[in-house]
Amino acid sequence: MNQEHGHDDGTGDAADGAEATRRDAGDAESSRASRGWWDRNADEYQNEHGSFLGDDRFVWGPEGLDEAEAGLLGPADALKGLDVLEIGAGAAQCSRWLAARGARPVALDLSHRQLQHALRIGGDVPLVEADAGALPFRDGSFDLACSAYGAVPFVADPVRVFREVRRVLRPGGRWVFSVTHPIRWAFPDEPGPEGLSVAASYFDRTPYVEQDEEGRAVYVEHHRTIGDRVRDVVAGGFRLVDLVEPEWPAWNSQEWGGWSPLRGNLIPGTAIFVCERAERAE
Repeated sequence: MNQEHGHDDGTGDAADGAEATRRDAGDAESSRASRGWWDRNADEYQNEHGSFLGDDRFVWGPEGLDEAEAGLLGPADALKGLDVLEIGAGAAQCSRWLAARGARPVALDLSHRQLQHALRIGGDVPLVEADAGALPFRDGSFDLACSAYGAVPFVADPVRVFREVRRVLRPGGRWVFSVTHPIRWAFPDEPGPEGLSVAASYFDRTPYVEQDEEGRAVYVEHHRTIGDRVRDVVAGGFRLVDLVEPEWPAWNSQEWGGWSPLRGNLIPGTAIFVCERAERAE
């Protein structure tokens, strides 16, 4: 799972001396910033969150919803023999879980350093370093595709990604991805009470950007409303089957950035889109 800021409205000072702002950021700038950010921060990310994510668990978000419980990709006993593409795989924890169920996963990530962590943990999952907007696979290579906070929040043109995912899926293929719940963009990215008051417009789609002293983006995250996401899914050639908003479980006492038991019990933090490849004429 490649999820970090979830920044919500967050403007002001960012980590490492970068300035946080809201401004436009296109495909190339967003991709360059994401690769650089994850390469620089992969070690800290895995050190901080690795124990929660595990080496071979499939966790959909900070709430801790586990695919073993949720079955959003389908029944676990039906995964055996299926070709599965994990996009934004990080250290490939989800792919290892899939492999243990008998699936044939491929773990793809933009960040070389994240994939080095996948190598460190080990396993036989194939690793591919590539951009989600230009998947290096033939048409109809996979039965399923999934992404736990990977790629989708960080790209300027999600429809381009969805169309690529549709291209590499076989007829009837399922595509399931999780992102920061769009409502969070209206609230400050704080786990405590200060994160419970609306501070920005939910309808402001201006990207959140952290930039260096020269104005170069070092981190970019893109906001889409719930309606935008649904329209993007359809424009990408998919049919929306389900929209899951995990509730915060009683056992989970952790804080992860702006995610916390306090906020999680009041407002959703994650949205999971369960989609199937539409078989319409193109």
